[in-house]
Amino acid sequence: MIIETSGLTKTFGHLVAVEDLTLQVEQGEVLGFLGPNGAGKTTTVRMLAGMIAPTRGSATVAGLHSDQDVERLHEAIGLLTETPGFYERLSARRNLEFFARFYPSVDADAQVEKYLNAMGLWERRDDQVGDFSRGMKQRLALARALLHEPRVLFLDEPTAGLDPEVAREVRELIVRLKEEGRTIFLCTHNLEEAEALCHRIAVFKTRLIALDTPANLRSCLFQRQVVVEMEAPDRRAVDAVRGLGFVREVEQEGATLVVELADFDRNRPALVECIIGAGGRIQSVFEKKHSLEEIYLTLLREEEK
Repeated sequence: MIIETSGLTKTFGHLVAVEDLTLQVEQGEVLGFLGPNGAGKTTTVRMLAGMIAPTRGSATVAGLHSDQDVERLHEAIGLLTETPGFYERLSARRNLEFFARFYPSVDADAQVEKYLNAMGLWERRDDQVGDFSRGMKQRLALARALLHEPRVLFLDEPTAGLDPEVAREVRELIVRLKEEGRTIFLCTHNLEEAEALCHRIAVFKTRLIALDTPANLRSCLFQRQVVVEMEAPDRRAVDAVRGLGFVREVEQEGATLVVELADFDRNRPALVECIIGAGGRIQSVFEKKHSLEEIYLTLLREEEK
């Protein structure tokens, strides 16, 4: 495992920010770390990145203890914070050259050119960073995090506050990093982004609530349902569906039915035959898809209960 924690806990006085976090992340995995504001996500990232020590428990990243091998750890990871800082009066190139020299084995000139090109900033390389837009600064921060070719990337809200076009560019960059086999620990409030980018999702609020693939979380939380869209509302067809022994629940909204079946795959053809036999005119039949937002909010509600 490239990231592994055991009972990781952080308290600030009487405040418990992170409680007993135990998880494993595989090499090349993109893990979405989701939770509301104040849930302890940034504190977790800071512990994993060796910026603060845990109160108890342990964490290893790339085989290094986060509270013991800090200097070597920083050579193995890249970190993009929610509000990255730069020397505003220096150019983009000078900023990256400065940070590249923290890594003695890095060819600063080559790496700076490589990642300024990768981030679409080469043409602005000699412009002061203070003149950059927020989106350009975010891309520059991602370039900075990649200069030393880290094995693991910690990205804290990488698209927060960006306009849609720039946010899409940043997501495309993350996809490219994913395809390169980088391990990415992604904190985000953008649930569509998390579903598109992540192999697994961790829902977190001081402690770990759930950890699995979006598909497995759906199957655990929701019954599979058939959506039938008809040309027009048809009471006879609805009554016929309600009379079927294998139908557990029927919801009707205008000409659309949402039906829960005893056996989704086996009963679906008979459901369609029943509606047609009762005179219903079907336009489409498909499985209802629950969004990651529904999964996330359901898990948080259950946690509060």
